[in-house]
Amino acid sequence: MNIDHIEAFIYISHYGSFNKAAEALFLSQPSVSARIQTLERELNCTLFNRESRRVELSEQGKIFLPYAKQLLQVYERGMQKLQLQTPDRQELRIGCTISVSNYILPWLLPAIREQHEHFQARLTTELTDHIVLKVLNKELDVGFVRNITHPSLQSVAFYEDPIKLFVPEHHPFVGESYISLERLAGQELVFFECGSLDWVRIHRLFESLDYPPRIVYHVDHLETAKKLVLQGCGICLLPSLCVQEEVKSGSLHSIAVPELEDISLRTNLIYLKEQPSPFISTLLELRKRIWVNSFQTVSSLSHPLN
Repeated sequence: MNIDHIEAFIYISHYGSFNKAAEALFLSQPSVSARIQTLERELNCTLFNRESRRVELSEQGKIFLPYAKQLLQVYERGMQKLQLQTPDRQELRIGCTISVSNYILPWLLPAIREQHEHFQARLTTELTDHIVLKVLNKELDVGFVRNITHPSLQSVAFYEDPIKLFVPEHHPFVGESYISLERLAGQELVFFECGSLDWVRIHRLFESLDYPPRIVYHVDHLETAKKLVLQGCGICLLPSLCVQEEVKSGSLHSIAVPELEDISLRTNLIYLKEQPSPFISTLLELRKRIWVNSFQTVSSLSHPLN
C-alpha cells in the first residue's frame, strides 16, 4: 500500500473534492483519481460516493479514515525519528530560487555545519512553484521561496532584501544622497523582473510618471541585470544583497529613491507542518541573526550571518 495513496484519500475526505485535493497536493486531478482507484482495489471497497457534486465518504470510507490518518502519522513520526537518531545521515534537502542559491546559501550552509558536525546538504534550484510541489511531495525537506501560503506548509519570513537603485561609476547620479522618482525620467533602465508583487508596484509607480524611464533591457536573471549595469548599459533596481561586492569596490553606487524605500524582495522558509526537518530549529535560530527589525540594510551585509 503506497503512502501517497493514503495521503490522497485523507486530502479528498478533508476537501470533499478531487479537484481541490489535487490543487492542495500540486497534482493533476487524474493522478489523484488514479491513486484512489488503486487504493480502492487494494481494499476491495468503495471509499467515496461520487453521485453528488460534493464527494462524500462511503460507509467503508468513514470506517477506514481514522486508520488512514494513523497510518500517515505513524509513517511521518517514524521518518522523523530516523532522521533524529541517525547522526551519520544528517542530510538536508533544500530547494531554493537562483538568488537564494547565489547570495544566501553560501553563508547559511557553513553556519548550519558549525552546529551539526555530520551535516550534509543536497541543493535543488527551481522556480517557487516547483519547490512548493517537491516539499509537499516530501522530495525536499525545506524550501526558500517567495512569500506563499498553503494549508500543509509552514511559511516563515526568513530574509527581506531592500530594493534599491544602482548606477555604474561615473553616472551623473553618483554623489547624490537621494533623487526623486521624477529624476528617472528619460533614463535608460535595465529592468530585472522576478514575478513578485513588489515588482508590480514598481511598474505602477513608473506608470504614474509623465515621463517614465525607458526600459531598454527587460531580464529575469539578477547576474545578467547587474553585468549590464556594470557595462554602462543603464541603471537598475536590484536587491541589495546581490551587489555587495560591487558596492564595496565602487563599481556600483546605491542611490536612495524615497518612493521606493519600503519595497523589498522577501524570501520565506517553507516546510511541512506535520513533518518538520530536525534542522528547522537551527534554521530559525540563524534567521534571528540575519532578520533585524524585519529589514536588513546593505551596509550591514559584509557577512549576512555575523
